[in-house]
Amino acid sequence: MVCRVTQDGVETVDVRIGDKPGDPLFVISDLLIHLATEQMGKTLQKGIAAEDMNILVGSKPSESDVETSDKIKLWVMEYLNREYGITEEDFLSAELSCVPAFHASDIGFDRSFVGAYGHDDRVCSYPAATALLDLEGTPEKTAMAILVDKEEIGSDGVTGMQSHFFDTLVADLCRADGTLYGECIERSTCLSADVCNAFDPNYPSVSEKRNDARANCGVALVKYTGSRGKSGSSDATAELMAKMRYAFNKNGVIWQTGQLGKVDQGGGGTVAMFMANRNIDTVDCGVPVLCMHAPFEVIAKLDLFAAYNAFKVFYNM
Repeated sequence: MVCRVTQDGVETVDVRIGDKPGDPLFVISDLLIHLATEQMGKTLQKGIAAEDMNILVGSKPSESDVETSDKIKLWVMEYLNREYGITEEDFLSAELSCVPAFHASDIGFDRSFVGAYGHDDRVCSYPAATALLDLEGTPEKTAMAILVDKEEIGSDGVTGMQSHFFDTLVADLCRADGTLYGECIERSTCLSADVCNAFDPNYPSVSEKRNDARANCGVALVKYTGSRGKSGSSDATAELMAKMRYAFNKNGVIWQTGQLGKVDQGGGGTVAMFMANRNIDTVDCGVPVLCMHAPFEVIAKLDLFAAYNAFKVFYNM
């Protein structure tokens, strides 16, 4: 998205390239192995510096008579201006991202897996929202699907789960219904819809085979996440875990428990802690993922469908 400044104010321009057949793609060049002796001596963390990940967007010089030392940059700016009305100054207020161009694909001879970029966390957001829209009639209790971003960098900002937009929304609903905000919150329950790792037989040393979730075994309930134990996490109550077990078993939801690898290996967190800190009983629930955070992630179709059923059951609890 680019925000252009015009004489009449600010205009938003959507820029989306690479989805349609025939669209150009972009690439970050890689160092050929014949010249990578120094690079191969570095750790994975330092092998590729962020500042070196420059995107190849063109090489054609402009035919304009404008005097400039960079005719290729001028051609690119001419193209963007022609297609989107963008000027160089508009990049000061632009929000553009270059992401992997993989389309979702069936994986395996039996097509039981789906591979795509960004399963984490679209693979939980989509079934959570779809299950809410597919509800028949009005649920007995108020049901919400809250979709937020910035989770990987701390959930800060106006669109992250640490923002007060959720509190404001619930307060407005309570005011309209004549309900006290505090009582509404403390009687609420939340499924923090986020993925967990699926046990990978290629890397068994980082997982706990008896406790990690597995692909094709259903949606995963994760009592706690966190780094090296429970640091920076929410720890769901035993009562809530039991309630979810009962509801899933009663309604035929295929489910399992999971965690984020061996306790001392590393770990990670979700937005569950930010909901729990609001005094909302919360537990993580999501789809196990292979190759998490890689450009091409893999999930099992059965687990995705189980997540949809789990969220639908939850909305009607």
